[in-house]
Amino acid sequence: MSQPIPAGSLSGKTALVTGSSRGIGADTAAYLAQGGANVVINFRNKAPRAEKLATQLRELGVDVLVVGADLTDPASVADMMSQVKETFGALDLLVLNASGGMEGGMGEDYALVLNRDAQLNVLDAAAPLLHDGSRVVFVTSHQAHFIRTTPTMPEYEPVALSKRAGEDALRERIPGLMEHGIDFVVVSGDMIEGTITATLLERANPGAIAERRESAGKLYNVSEFAAEVALAAVEPIPADNTRLVGDVSSFGGE
Repeated sequence: MSQPIPAGSLSGKTALVTGSSRGIGADTAAYLAQGGANVVINFRNKAPRAEKLATQLRELGVDVLVVGADLTDPASVADMMSQVKETFGALDLLVLNASGGMEGGMGEDYALVLNRDAQLNVLDAAAPLLHDGSRVVFVTSHQAHFIRTTPTMPEYEPVALSKRAGEDALRERIPGLMEHGIDFVVVSGDMIEGTITATLLERANPGAIAERRESAGKLYNVSEFAAEVALAAVEPIPADNTRLVGDVSSFGGE
């Protein structure tokens, strides 16, 4: 695993990464811990994985809090933030990584509830812990970020639309966040090899990932994209609050 953030550069900082028991979230949490940040690992139903990751990160000399929370349940989110406040007092970094919507049996509006409503609620619940100098990072995909101008696979369209709705709703909060000295950045990446979403898409549309890889020239894997998410936590905020990762030539404008 590479180390995109210099050791010690985040010492004394605290980061909460939603959906961080596995995948992009887990690797992002690890990169931030490598930089010296204390980390809050959030999971929905993968407690053993979350605890295993926490053990690994504590070996780096940082403090780690593991909190199970269903982000679509406001009471569960409120309890998580209460634990964060009790343990660390404040949050320097909130990474809104958890998303979904392709899972079966979750209800017709689940994608919108998770990818828009829950994102806003997590931000609102975290607001009292954020302060001048804090940063919020929202993780999305090119397929969602550019959905208004570039069609995506039918199987992914409901998720893409819901994630774009979440991005738009969060962007409306930027002026208010800036008033309090809080930065906001969107990190958008192409299809990421090895993610659950990519696996589900491939199952629904065999050959889709290979086709996208050929079109883009390269697809990032989980650890490569997570490194970009982690860097978004420390690097200067782009003028349009958007960090585009990978090729975007086949996507239209905003």
